[in-house]
Amino acid sequence: MLTVKQLNKKITIPYLQNRYKNNEPITVLTASDYPSGLFVEKAGIEICLVGDSLGMVALGHENINPTTVEEMLHHCRAVARGAKSPFLIGDMPFGSYETGPTDALKNAIRFLKEGNMEGIKLEGGAEMTDSIRKITSVGIPVMGHIGLTPQRQSSLGGYRVQGKTAQKALKIMEDALALQESGCFAILLEAMPEPVATTITKKLNIPTIGIGAGNGTSGQVLVQQDMLGIFDRFVPKFCKQYANLDKIIIEAIENYRDEVKSRVFPADENTYPMDEKELNNFFEILKHNDSDNSNKESKG
Repeated sequence: MLTVKQLNKKITIPYLQNRYKNNEPITVLTASDYPSGLFVEKAGIEICLVGDSLGMVALGHENINPTTVEEMLHHCRAVARGAKSPFLIGDMPFGSYETGPTDALKNAIRFLKEGNMEGIKLEGGAEMTDSIRKITSVGIPVMGHIGLTPQRQSSLGGYRVQGKTAQKALKIMEDALALQESGCFAILLEAMPEPVATTITKKLNIPTIGIGAGNGTSGQVLVQQDMLGIFDRFVPKFCKQYANLDKIIIEAIENYRDEVKSRVFPADENTYPMDEKELNNFFEILKHNDSDNSNKESKG
């Protein structure tokens, strides 16, 4: 399959809809700064999500809810400088849209004007449809997010799998249909049994993006720091670690520390030379200046 880099093409909503109609899985990955955005660009990922997960994996909060709009916009701008080809989605943080459609639209506009994003993502089901309609009415693409909604993890009893009973699975289905009807271009399905996510995907006519929802969705998303083994506080069950950069990075920094202590670094190849004639001239000037200063001190 051709990558974004090989296509040399900016990913758009019609492009994603075409991939969906052709049953080609859509790739999504988070980024939180310029380097990670550049990684997404170079790897040919189709959607780059500046997720509010950065509150934990980049800012060190215990959960994502302290993350502010200003922090998200700061990181969105940085990611956008690196990820040029992927479709860019900014995650609206807790408190930026729950107070009503007017606030939701106001903050969504900021993600496009100030954050250089092309769409936004927000959590919640049928209760969010008025806000989604308000946002999409002015042409801002919205990705929904149901199942495990991390911003509401306190009321859910933690980061728990959702939809494990028939009634709860039906509720997720109803929410998915409501989000589709309200204008979402795609819906993220998080932490639910695979048959539930697969059935929802078949019922909808817009793409679903799974995270801990099995292989029957229209695409997949992971948090970059999780899948690269950088964030080691915990690893979600649904995350496959494609590398363990944590150990590699720590070992590299330890080697640097040891070489500084032993004066192995910097070596000759890490230093700048000086023309020998100029160096000798430099020493002669210093010697002359030192002599003059010594004479002045003796006379004083």
